[in-house]
Amino acid sequence: MAGLMDCEPIDAVILWVDGADPEHAAKLNRYLQSIGGVRPAAADKTRFHNAGEIDYCVTSLLKFAPWLRTIYIVTDNQRPLLMDKIEGSVFAQQVQVVDHSVIFSGYEDCLPSFNSMAISSLLWRIPGLAEQFLYLNDDFVLIRPVAPDDFFSEGKVVLRGRWKLLGSAIPGNRLVKTIRKLFSARQKKSRVSFWGLQQQCAELLGYRWCYFRLPHVPHAWRRSSWEQIFAQFPEAMLKNINSRLRSGDQYVPEGVSAHYHVIHELAVTQSVCTNLQLKPSIQSLWRIKTKLHSTECNERVVFACVQSIETASLKKQQLIFAWLDQRVGRLEDLLT
Repeated sequence: MAGLMDCEPIDAVILWVDGADPEHAAKLNRYLQSIGGVRPAAADKTRFHNAGEIDYCVTSLLKFAPWLRTIYIVTDNQRPLLMDKIEGSVFAQQVQVVDHSVIFSGYEDCLPSFNSMAISSLLWRIPGLAEQFLYLNDDFVLIRPVAPDDFFSEGKVVLRGRWKLLGSAIPGNRLVKTIRKLFSARQKKSRVSFWGLQQQCAELLGYRWCYFRLPHVPHAWRRSSWEQIFAQFPEAMLKNINSRLRSGDQYVPEGVSAHYHVIHELAVTQSVCTNLQLKPSIQSLWRIKTKLHSTECNERVVFACVQSIETASLKKQQLIFAWLDQRVGRLEDLLT
């Protein structure tokens, strides 16, 4: 397979949380009480729900990216059950759990954090982390074999996405944005726009006309680049890690990293590998079946993201989990 001769080690880092854990739930409730007791959209229970996705995520990495050196699971004083399955197996040293206290060392006043953007901003501080690493959420899976050069090419990160015009560059859009801000400020559960946050990242890095829009896929990052980002933008990064919950004035780390690497000529774009994104809570059963069938027929689709599967109907969940069992397999089968 192309890219296997690359001597540079590559790690993977996954964010994970079990919101059903009583200790974690109590910790979140205490924080919400400290800010008035209102649960904003950023603290919606679906953001912290664990439906077993982490098992498929880790299994897919072990199966389809066997060249990975270490898979780190970053969490808050928790331990996923899959670690009991892996213990004593050939993968025991390859999968490790890292606590928030480790990466937030020196920034303990920012804990506890319930904000994936704050946490992922500090992943580069994992002790012993490889210079090249992949960042994933636990609802991401690989569904076909991948090679190192699908993510890193001659030391450069591989970006997937496309260039889009910045909203601020569109005539009259600033006024519309201001009006929307005023309206959303009155809504108790306004959601933070992932696309809007990416645009803020581009503007932070000096872009005025366009930004690189990233899809929901595993992201290739360089540890040294993140160290330099913190040195170059200390105020912005401190704002990021100080936000206990997601907020509209943050910088989404995926966007910061992408635009930083483009500016410093440390990135290449690649459109060969693409992704399947499922939103079962809003997509019809027919739509999901169609997307899964299309994915089976298209070998370019190598990533899948299943968002908030626990909010879907039982039929949808059964369909998706059956497909994951067939496409990715179960961890127990990989260990035998």
